[in-house]
Formats: sequence, structure tokens, C-alpha cells
Amino acid sequence: MLDWSDIKSDAGPVARHDAPASDATGLGAIERGAARVTVDEKRLLNARADVNQILPMKYKWAWEKYLAACNNHWMPTEVSMQADIALWKSRDGLTEDERRMVKRNLGFFAASESLVANNIVLAIYRRLTNPECRQYLLLQAFEEAVHTHTFQYIVDSLGLDEGELFNMYREIPSITDKAAWALEHTRHLDDPAFETGNAEADQAFLRDLVAFYVVFEGMWFYTGFAQILSLGRRNKMVGIAEQYQYILRDESIHLNFGIDVINQLKIENPHLWTRAFQEEVRAMLKEAAELEAAYGRDTMPRGLLGLNAALCDEYMRFIANRRCAQLGLAPVFREADNPFPWMSEAMDLKKEKNFFETRVIEYQNGGALAWD
Repeated sequence: MLDWSDIKSDAGPVARHDAPASDATGLGAIERGAARVTVDEKRLLNARADVNQILPMKYKWAWEKYLAACNNHWMPTEVSMQADIALWKSRDGLTEDERRMVKRNLGFFAASESLVANNIVLAIYRRLTNPECRQYLLLQAFEEAVHTHTFQYIVDSLGLDEGELFNMYREIPSITDKAAWALEHTRHLDDPAFETGNAEADQAFLRDLVAFYVVFEGMWFYTGFAQILSLGRRNKMVGIAEQYQYILRDESIHLNFGIDVINQLKIENPHLWTRAFQEEVRAMLKEAAELEAAYGRDTMPRGLLGLNAALCDEYMRFIANRRCAQLGLAPVFREADNPFPWMSEAMDLKKEKNFFETRVIEYQNGGALAWD
């Protein structure tokens, strides 16, 4: 256990930063006659008086993510599901293994997007005391709603058993294990009594952000993306594959935003990024990769579509090492190659096809962000 009494912060003046929780929400009493907020006084965590003032802007990277997300707007109903419906209803359209993979994939994502949205709306937005970051979080919350809408649209279009799909997080062990891990590692985000403002609580918040953004959105979605996009590459379930491609594009920005927030918190609060904490984060990423590998074995027990559990295991090792590098950490696995280089092609959505021959979707910032 760390002795927090020996830890000193160089975060700067405390008069404007150590804020009561009511101030951090932006709903506290107005401080009449207070000096105007300067850029230097803005902080991601435990700031006050600036949560309603987007200008002057300090974190321009957050605003750029917001603008990029605006340019990515899409709706699932713009994608035709007719070919998918015909293939799904065809007796010989898909193998039983392919059907199992599709259903479990949808089952995992359906519950996961709801959990992600809950964390953003109920917890992260409250704790991040910066308006430009909150601006992005508002749009991310809408995107999560679109993703949930997507899975409802797919389930409804294919006539799938709603009870089976939406209860897999309770009934399929490989999915339950991931959901349980996520809930355990983000418990502070969902605790209404949890408050930041001291070193131990701030570090707990940082840990939860790693679990939420780096693991949940930055690792655990990628096996599912590879599976569905591999179907699309073989001209199967092309409507679902197209929608997953757009979701993947959204999730890339979500991940990059989360990485930026975590790294900025490290800069502003270096006393939180201890050697022991770094090793704890590395252990989290290693465990998360192993849980995802187990999910890959469950969804593809015999291999399909040029994929198999061993390749997905290698992919998770590659992704985990990549996430470590983005956080400035040593890798947790031996050097791993990316077995699915074609996944990067899925991110190149600068101009997508016209869905109904009436509209072209422009993805103006696609080339500027790293997909992995």
C-alpha cells in the first residue's frame, strides 16, 4: 500500500483547483466577483470555476476530437440490410460456426455499448472538470446511443431472439467474465459517493479510466471487429460489416481521446504515475488480453473465415503491447506481429459509398488518426 502522506503534488496553486464536488459538476454556487479563469488554471481533474467556460481553450486536442467526431456522423438505418436478411434466412448461406460467431458477437456488443454509455453519462462526465473534454464526451455519448441503435437494428432486421442476444452477458461465460472484469475495474466511476480530490481517489479514477478507455474500448472490441469485417471481406453479411466499419471508426477516436486524457492526467499529476501503479496497469492489460483470447476461443472453436483462436490471441498480444506504448509503458508480451494488417484498411473511410445512391458520406479526418 502506498504511503500517500509522503507524496507531494506539483500541480500548482490549490486555491482554485481543490474543488468541492458541487463545483466540479458546474452546478455549484456562483463565486461572485472572482477573477476570470485563465488558461493556466484549467485542469482535467479537481478544477473549479471553469467547467462552464469553454473559452479560453486549453486542451485543443479534445476540441479536435470533437470536430472529427462531428464529421463522422452516421445512422445505422442508412445501411441496407436486405442482402444480410436473405443470407441469414438461406439454409446454406452461413455455416453453423459463422452463425454462432455472429450471434455471440452481437450479444457482447449489445451489452457493452450500454455499459460504455452509462460510464460516460453517469461518471466520467462528472469527474472530468474541463469543458472542452466534456464537449467531446457529450458527442461520444450520442455515438454510443447510435451504436446501441445499430445492434437493435441488426437484431430486428434479422429476426433474432432478443432474449438470447441481450442476455448473453449473463449466460455466456466468456462474455460474463469480461463484463464482470469491466464492472469491477470501473466501480469507482459508478459509485455516487466516490469523490476525487486526494491522491488515493485520483489514482483510483485514473485506474478506472485505463480500464474503461484502454481495455474496454481499446482492446476488447477488436476481436469482434476482426470477425465481422472478415465476413464482409468475403461478401457475407455486408450490411453488418459496413456498420461495424463505422463503429470501428468511432471507437478509434474514443480510444485516442481516452489515451490523451490519461497521458495529460499523468503530466498534471505525476505523483499518481508511480512505478507500482505502472506495473499494476501493465498487469491489467495482460489480464485483459487473456480474457479476450478466451473469448476468441469460445466464439471460434474451430476457426473460420481465415481466422482462428491462435491468430486472435496473437492479435491481442499485439494490441496490448501497442496500448502499453501509447501509455509510455514497457510491453507486457514478447514482440508480436499484427496478423490482421487489413484491419487498418477498414479505418480509411475518407469517402464511403453512397448508401442509397443519394448521399456521400465524407470522413474528413480519417487519415489523421491512428487506428490502433
